[in-house]
Parts: sequence; structure tokens; C-alpha cells
Amino acid sequence: MPEKNLTDLHEGERAQVVTLLNKSNIKRRLQDLGLVEGTQVSCVQKSPQGDMVAYGIRGAIIALREEDAAGVLVN
Repeated sequence: MPEKNLTDLHEGERAQVVTLLNKSNIKRRLQDLGLVEGTQVSCVQKSPQGDMVAYGIRGAIIALREEDAAGVLVN
């Protein structure tokens, strides 16, 4: 399965984290939230404006900005 950005997931779709391409500060924050290699992530809901997206990560719902989620590669 080819890699894509986390932002490419549609509501209800699941994927597995491959790597994080984000800058150091946000990368560390995302890792603290559980976004590490191998983690299953699901797209729960996208905001009407499209900037914020709610993702299911390790049993929690986390809202991420599009610019932060774009640095997360999944497959």
C-alpha cells in the first residue's frame, strides 16, 4: 500500500503511522500523543472549514491542524 499523508484519510478510514516528517517541536508533541511508527489511526471527523480534523489514536480522540497532520505519513 503506498504511503500518504494523514490528511488524505477520509472519515471512517484507518491507517498505520509510517513516520513523522514534522519539525522537532511539533514532532515531539505528536509522539507524546501516541503518533509513533506502527500506531493505528482513524479519521473520526473533519471540520466544515477543513482546518481541524479529529483522529482516533490509541483510544483517544485528538484534533489536529491540517498543517501538523500533513507531516504524518501513513499507509
